[in-house]
Amino acid sequence: MTAKSLLTALLPLVSDLSRELPEGERYRRLLETMRALLPCDAAALLRLDGEWLVPLAVDGLSTDTLGRRFKISEHPRFEALLSSHGPTRFAADSDLPDPYDGLVEGLDDHLEVHDCMGCPLFIDERPWGLLTLDALDPEQFQPIELDALQAFASLAAATVNAAERIERLANRAEDEHQRAEVYRQANGQQNREMIGQSKTHKRLVEEINLVGGSDLTVLITGETGVGKELVAQAIHAASARADKPIISLNCAALPDTLVESELFGHVRGAFTGAMNDRRGKFELANGGTLFLDEVGELSLTVQAKLLRVLQSGQLQRLGSDKEHTVDVRLIAATNRDLAEEVRNGRYRADFYHRLSVYPLLVPALRDRGRDVLLLSGFFLEQNRSRMGLNSLRLNSDAQAALLAYNWPGNVRELEHLIGRSALKALGNCKDRPKILSLSAADLDLPTGSVEVLTEQPVVSPVTLVAGDLREATENYQRQLISACLERHHNNWASAARELGLDRANLGRMAKRLGMK
Repeated sequence: MTAKSLLTALLPLVSDLSRELPEGERYRRLLETMRALLPCDAAALLRLDGEWLVPLAVDGLSTDTLGRRFKISEHPRFEALLSSHGPTRFAADSDLPDPYDGLVEGLDDHLEVHDCMGCPLFIDERPWGLLTLDALDPEQFQPIELDALQAFASLAAATVNAAERIERLANRAEDEHQRAEVYRQANGQQNREMIGQSKTHKRLVEEINLVGGSDLTVLITGETGVGKELVAQAIHAASARADKPIISLNCAALPDTLVESELFGHVRGAFTGAMNDRRGKFELANGGTLFLDEVGELSLTVQAKLLRVLQSGQLQRLGSDKEHTVDVRLIAATNRDLAEEVRNGRYRADFYHRLSVYPLLVPALRDRGRDVLLLSGFFLEQNRSRMGLNSLRLNSDAQAALLAYNWPGNVRELEHLIGRSALKALGNCKDRPKILSLSAADLDLPTGSVEVLTEQPVVSPVTLVAGDLREATENYQRQLISACLERHHNNWASAARELGLDRANLGRMAKRLGMK
């Protein structure tokens, strides 16, 4: 390439430095220009995030690559690139596994990358991430191109720097990495990010950032498996309480007799088995956030006591007359229609209105378009690491099957599907492969559209019995409850929802019918 053509190719990028562009578009142009200058089959820009590399943009790699999170210690090529101060080209016969094996777009055969080079990016003399180029031809790159890559890396660093400066000015927010670090320390766990690029997902993230900066009570609604707890954590991370703990309680996992103790704490001797004083979730969350999952399962009695705490900020431990004052932001989640529960008398109207100051609906996975491929990439990389594989990928027919499926179980269903399919596919291999490809047959998804369960319970055929009306009625109730429990894998709370009963009432009915 002549100096004039090189300048012609680079001028648009230089011009972009002063323009306000969406981050994704800015990085797409960067990779597009790099592939024009240095022809290759695939290119990627990855950001360093602690011990992980996060893809920000890819060109020539499968869509699911954007959802992957590469742990540096598990990918020696990335480790080698980051340890260098300049560009590195790996030998065609290098025995180091390539992280992109099987991920070059449009290929189902000849999956291994044979020529690979990359360069670290530095912002303010600190490592920021990587630029990588890969080719299937083992002689695609020449040593002389390392200098060209180094020069381009300097321009790429300027592009990244400009993008970050514009974003900081636009958002006027503190540094994203520092916030994430504080959040991880407060929770004692690796930050679980929200992955997606669809319009519905972006709208959700915008709402999270909007309400996160306030102290409003948030009611998160959505189908089972959409990630309501993850949304709650994101709201907390975006709040002024991010350096304080977020404490979670699944209201459906506890019997009514223990919910009060879990929420408000108890003193020694308050009930049988209370051997010591114990702080409840409200006190543990003081200064931070309390997340109540499955809040629709709370009894009317507990709702009344919670309402008092939310109104006054004061609570009493079980068995104590002493008042404790707490400063807690409440986030609640449910997959039930609480407004309908209020109309049917199963939920307190005042408590519902106190919870739903800011209602937030999490979209179903089937409404998020190609996000399913990004999320698949995240789960594929997790399973690749667990199974000790060089690469775990999706064939084109598997990608099509994922996009066509209706996802009644949402993100949780997708996570379980990827893990199950990968394990079965590996078990069917006579020899352990370097690259494991999942096909549509491995996923074993229904080919037709999948109907989501309606609110009306599906009633199994009832066997009529001889006897009086009471005996026949009780027999019908047993069969109905048993069939419902079987559909919900013995989850009594879910069965109660389908049957339109309070969970405690269903338990009492089952006991009366001799089912417990």
